Amino acid sequence: MSDVDGIAAERLQSFIERIERLEDEKKALQTDIKEIYAEAKSAGFDVKIMRQIVRLRKMDASDRDEMEYLLDVYKKALNL
Repeated sequence: MSDVDGIAAERLQSFIERIERLEDEKKALQTDIKEIYAEAKSAGFDVKIMRQIVRLRKMDASDRDEMEYLLDVYKKALNL
């Protein structure tokens, strides 16, 4: 392939193919994660809570502390 209207066609094709491979890998990983959550659910774990824990563990500690503080303030304000 060569340049087409100033676009390096081979380089473009390489990028597209890399993205497609990664998208395929992403689908496979998403399927694996879904299966793990299903396994956890069948073992009696609350998947909704597990997802929240995973989200919290991704957060920076200071951001998580601030979120938890604000959550407590809002709960007190609403008498929850």
